[in-house]
Amino acid sequence: MTGMTSVSGAGGMTAPQPPPLLELRDVRAAYGRITVLHGVNLSVSAGQVVALLGPNGAGKTTSLNVASGTHPALSGQLMLGGRDLTGANPRDLARAGVCLIPEGRGVFPNLSVRDNLLMMTFTGHSRDEIETIAFERFPILAQRANQPAGSMSGGEQQMLALARGLATDPAVLLLDELSMGLAPLVVARLYEQVAEIASHGVGVLVVEQFAAAVLGIADHAAVLVRGRVQREGAPDELRAELSALYLGSST
Repeated sequence: MTGMTSVSGAGGMTAPQPPPLLELRDVRAAYGRITVLHGVNLSVSAGQVVALLGPNGAGKTTSLNVASGTHPALSGQLMLGGRDLTGANPRDLARAGVCLIPEGRGVFPNLSVRDNLLMMTFTGHSRDEIETIAFERFPILAQRANQPAGSMSGGEQQMLALARGLATDPAVLLLDELSMGLAPLVVARLYEQVAEIASHGVGVLVVEQFAAAVLGIADHAAVLVRGRVQREGAPDELRAELSALYLGSST
């Protein structure tokens, strides 16, 4: 069956392995008459951090938008846990466990931290549950609870965005340019949190232009150039090739 693999168990028996949590199969996407994805294949398994790398304009954000249902695919399939959800709207995909944290963090700057978290009670969790999860994972948010989100540092706003996303109890977390505008030390701490989130079984797909920011915690990496996956594999295997790949060469 497509999306299902087997491994040998005791006595030579094979046990089926679950399909990836998220899979893009031969996805093409466009803006008007301009095609930006030319048959992209990507998969993310439970507990796995996959880094999607590449230069500006490669189609990385479009790949996330297709995965979250916020941009339609021209062709190909979007699979979630082995189910074909191609064409599903963002709300249905969110209910199925897909959480997108877009570039720019997506917090409400004029609302307090607590009110930003309060808005996530639509997920069915109580305010106390959401705040407990957020403040235990990001203690600085407890200190900033009554402070307008827009007055916090960029790193703290990104923590709030992550906390809001975790309130949806996601199966798949899609992160777009987590490092944007942040100091390297702050980025390193945020990615430590991302690795911790993945360790609880969440599949994480991270779009990053700056490979060094994410490769240290990634389990798998793919390099997207001009709308095609030019190379993928273990992060350590790709480090030496990234400069050439970003310039559009496969050598």
